[in-house]
Amino acid sequence: MMRDLNLIDLLQWPAMLTTVLAAWWIGSRKPQRRRIGFACFLASNLLWTLWGWHAQAWALIVLQICLCAMNLRGLKKTTPAQEQRS
Repeated sequence: MMRDLNLIDLLQWPAMLTTVLAAWWIGSRKPQRRRIGFACFLASNLLWTLWGWHAQAWALIVLQICLCAMNLRGLKKTTPAQEQRS
Protein backbone atom coordinates (compact mmCIF):
# COMPACT_ATOMS: atom_id res chain seq x y z
CA MET A 1 0.00 0.00 0.00
CA MET A 2 1.43 3.33 -1.05
CA ARG A 3 1.50 5.95 1.67
CA ASP A 4 0.23 9.45 1.10
CA LEU A 5 2.93 11.81 -0.04
CA ASN A 6 3.33 14.75 2.32
CA LEU A 7 4.60 18.03 0.92
CA ILE A 8 7.47 17.94 3.40
CA ASP A 9 8.63 14.69 1.78
CA LEU A 10 9.23 16.67 -1.41
CA LEU A 11 11.67 18.90 0.50
CA GLN A 12 14.42 16.34 -0.02
CA TRP A 13 14.54 17.16 -3.74
CA PRO A 14 15.36 20.88 -3.44
CA ALA A 15 17.72 19.94 -0.60
CA MET A 16 19.54 17.52 -2.89
CA LEU A 17 19.63 19.98 -5.78
CA THR A 18 20.94 22.76 -3.52
CA THR A 19 23.67 20.45 -2.22
CA VAL A 20 24.77 19.52 -5.75
CA LEU A 21 24.82 23.18 -6.85
CA ALA A 22 26.80 24.11 -3.75
CA ALA A 23 29.41 21.46 -4.51
CA TRP A 24 29.69 22.83 -8.06
CA TRP A 25 30.17 26.43 -6.89
CA ILE A 26 32.59 25.52 -4.09
CA GLY A 27 34.96 24.02 -6.65
CA SER A 28 35.49 27.39 -8.36
CA ARG A 29 38.79 29.22 -8.27
CA LYS A 30 36.94 32.53 -7.90
CA PRO A 31 36.28 33.56 -4.28
CA GLN A 32 32.86 35.08 -5.11
CA ARG A 33 31.67 31.79 -6.57
CA ARG A 34 33.02 29.88 -3.57
CA ARG A 35 31.04 32.24 -1.31
CA ILE A 36 27.92 31.40 -3.33
CA GLY A 37 28.76 27.73 -2.83
CA PHE A 38 29.07 28.09 0.93
CA ALA A 39 25.77 30.02 1.03
CA CYS A 40 24.11 27.22 -0.95
CA PHE A 41 25.58 24.64 1.43
CA LEU A 42 24.13 26.57 4.38
CA ALA A 43 20.72 26.61 2.67
CA SER A 44 21.00 22.87 2.02
CA ASN A 45 21.91 22.29 5.70
CA LEU A 46 18.67 24.01 6.67
CA LEU A 47 16.59 22.10 4.12
CA TRP A 48 18.06 18.74 5.15
CA THR A 49 17.53 19.56 8.82
CA LEU A 50 13.87 20.40 8.19
CA TRP A 51 13.36 17.20 6.25
CA GLY A 52 15.32 15.20 8.84
CA TRP A 53 13.13 16.54 11.64
CA HIS A 54 10.02 15.41 9.77
CA ALA A 55 11.57 12.00 9.04
CA GLN A 56 12.95 11.71 12.58
CA ALA A 57 16.39 11.19 11.06
CA TRP A 58 18.35 12.34 14.09
CA ALA A 59 21.78 11.31 12.77
CA LEU A 60 21.11 13.36 9.63
CA ILE A 61 20.27 16.38 11.76
CA VAL A 62 23.48 16.02 13.79
CA LEU A 63 25.43 15.65 10.54
CA GLN A 64 23.85 18.82 9.14
CA ILE A 65 24.75 20.77 12.30
CA CYS A 66 28.37 19.62 11.99
CA LEU A 67 28.47 20.42 8.27
CA CYS A 68 26.89 23.81 8.94
CA ALA A 69 29.71 24.64 11.35
CA MET A 70 32.28 23.64 8.71
CA ASN A 71 30.45 25.65 6.04
CA LEU A 72 30.43 28.73 8.28
CA ARG A 73 34.18 28.28 8.80
CA GLY A 74 34.70 27.97 5.04
CA LEU A 75 32.57 31.03 4.37
CA LYS A 76 34.58 33.02 6.91
CA LYS A 77 37.85 31.93 5.29
CA THR A 78 36.57 32.97 1.86
CA THR A 79 35.63 36.53 2.85
CA PRO A 80 37.55 39.40 1.22
CA ALA A 81 39.25 40.37 4.49
CA GLN A 82 40.72 36.87 4.81
CA GLU A 83 41.82 36.82 1.16
CA GLN A 84 43.81 40.04 1.59
CA ARG A 85 45.74 38.58 4.55
CA SER A 86 46.79 35.46 2.64
